Amino acid sequence: MTTRNNREESVLEDKKNKLKSPPLYKVLLLNDDFTPMDFVVMVLQTFFFMNQEKAIQVMLKVHNEGTGICGVYPSDIAMTKVKQVNDYSRQNQHPLKCVMEKNT
Repeated sequence: MTTRNNREESVLEDKKNKLKSPPLYKVLLLNDDFTPMDFVVMVLQTFFFMNQEKAIQVMLKVHNEGTGICGVYPSDIAMTKVKQVNDYSRQNQHPLKCVMEKNT
């Protein structure tokens, strides 16, 4: 007589792990009365990789409405871009301010 090990077969459910996307943050430029428009365009092209046409559009939005969105990024990238822009502006003696806020 042969003995067979009776094993319970269990069916593993295919549970999809739902990974939550990291929160995103808008990087914004704030208008001031002293930073030249061409400097703002150059910042947008350099740090946000915008072409000249898009950079001019964002610069005009900042100028006319007080703020303009440069991009939307995860927290660490947004913080880095804010620091880079603010440091660069200070090095060039401009009061241009870059901030981030949670994207809703």
